Amino acid sequence: MASPKVLVVYGSKHGATAEIAERIGAVLRLEGLDADVTEVAGARNVEAYDAVVLGSAVYAGMWRRDAVRFLEANEQTLATRPVWFFSSGPTGDGDPVELVNGWQFPVGQLAIADRIGPRATALFHGKIDLQKLNLIEKFMIKAAKAQAGDYRAWGEVTAWAQSIAQELRGVLATG
Repeated sequence: MASPKVLVVYGSKHGATAEIAERIGAVLRLEGLDADVTEVAGARNVEAYDAVVLGSAVYAGMWRRDAVRFLEANEQTLATRPVWFFSSGPTGDGDPVELVNGWQFPVGQLAIADRIGPRATALFHGKIDLQKLNLIEKFMIKAAKAQAGDYRAWGEVTAWAQSIAQELRGVLATG
């Protein structure tokens, strides 16, 4: 049997979420899967993949528009294969879900996510590099009292990707 082909696709503005997606793809490849990693704007032929991992940076509790458009445009295809969602955003110490008062997935996309039926969703800590932000973004960060810095927990990202590989091998082995 050929190695399962996985698309890891993401929406990222300043690159932190792209780096998380790259790590997920690298782990999946180390686990013996065939994984392609691309931003949502470059994703083509989703039907050619056995599974999809879709993630987005989160701003003010919302996924990036390009990630939402990908989700909407590919809903029917995503509903027919194993799918995982991840979000990247909160900074600071502690559980990222607690940092955002229990939020785990954008409310505006919950209905479509429910129709797709992802295997799992994850919310990872993010990164804020003030040097990459414009004046409006800096104002928003200050108003939200978000902490600048890199809070991504690479061990958690790696473990999550390993769990995807394990589950995906089991799903595809049993049909």
